[in-house]
Amino acid sequence: MNNIKKPRRLMLGLLYVALVALLLSCGGGGDGASGGSVAGVGSSAAGTATAGAGADAAAGASTGTGTGATGDASGTGSGTGGDTSTASNGSTDGSGVGSGGTGVTADAAGIGAADGLGSIILNGLRYNTDSAAITIEDATELQIGISARVAGKVDADFTSGVATQVVSAAELRGAVSAIDIPAGSFVVMGTTVSIDSATVWAGASGLADVVSGSIVQVWGLPGAPGTLRATRIQVAPTLSAPLVTGTVENIDSGRKTFMLGQLTIDFGAAAFTGLDASSLANGTIVRVRGTAAPFANLFVATKVEGWYAVPVSNGIAVQLAGVITDFASRGSFKVLGTPVDATNAQITGGPVGSLGNGVKVEVDGFMSGGVLVVKKLRIRNIPGTGGPASFTLIGAIGAYQSSADFRVRGQPVDASGSSTVFENGTAANLANGQRVTVVGDRVVNGVLIAQRVTFTP
Repeated sequence: MNNIKKPRRLMLGLLYVALVALLLSCGGGGDGASGGSVAGVGSSAAGTATAGAGADAAAGASTGTGTGATGDASGTGSGTGGDTSTASNGSTDGSGVGSGGTGVTADAAGIGAADGLGSIILNGLRYNTDSAAITIEDATELQIGISARVAGKVDADFTSGVATQVVSAAELRGAVSAIDIPAGSFVVMGTTVSIDSATVWAGASGLADVVSGSIVQVWGLPGAPGTLRATRIQVAPTLSAPLVTGTVENIDSGRKTFMLGQLTIDFGAAAFTGLDASSLANGTIVRVRGTAAPFANLFVATKVEGWYAVPVSNGIAVQLAGVITDFASRGSFKVLGTPVDATNAQITGGPVGSLGNGVKVEVDGFMSGGVLVVKKLRIRNIPGTGGPASFTLIGAIGAYQSSADFRVRGQPVDASGSSTVFENGTAANLANGQRVTVVGDRVVNGVLIAQRVTFTP
């Protein structure tokens, strides 16, 4: 009996060892990164990540796929929060992180003006748009200075992001009146438009070229009721149907009217998108479209659109650019109608004491209880003092004619100035297909005047 049992025990032992080895070779012992997925496929919830090294998740459940054995990952995923993405967008380098940067995990929304292209740079933060759905109204393509809302993910330090959605539309279109060159302002359909050093001009070199009665299209950031800080102005646009954006005041539910600046809006026959007629309230920022210019300050609306929505869920990362209103203290003011607390913010661009109504700022932070708790605040313009402007293009040169006439990302560039600095090359290296980063501080007649051109591999 013992002679029979010993071979049987030996055989069972060998089979057990072989089975363990087979399981380990198939990844049953973990993927080496998460310890919780098989063959690099895993799931994450409540902000934890598995799936090799390639899936990041925050503020919701998401799933990711990866190879596990090699550590490569696609980084694709889905979330529960609507505005979702992962660090990768198909351009992985083995880390599961695409060109948006390492650790791009927080669900985010950014609202402001595009101060660069490649993919899109909003409020100084570059978002990769390789996998983004892009919707543009009132223009044919993304352009420097247009207002936009970007949804996706950013890293915790607001240094890089990956966009899942980019939405842009103009704020104002109509005839100019009450031009005040010393004050840097004019009026369109009852809204006072102000300009600053960062305002991009297309079809003109500045306010001095604007003629009363001419039609302009304006992208901008709503400030106090009846005001708009222009980020881009198109003189003589192709489109001419009237359009106005602002903060709702004096709603009259019986007459179906409200005020935008000096304009009375009749919304009785208007379609509503992005908000319901029942949710319309004083203080709401809306974009109103019509077919006929106002008469006697009465504008008949054909469509009332909710302006770019600011998310309010706790933990959402939010970037805003705008003009301060309702300033009470560093810990209590509003930007684009959103309550802001910058008590503990890192503040750059000017003295802390300069914060107040009318100051243009960029704020980065996280929502908490309906308040944007700011991590970084950049002062961009102080009334009477001014502020810096900077625009960036990243991409390949196209339509090259000369150093004074070429394009990057479709944006005309002039790099012929005597003060233009070239890095990693000279003006002689400018040519179609050459990849460059172009930085300038002004756009005149639609052309970016380059201060620095850096040649990149």
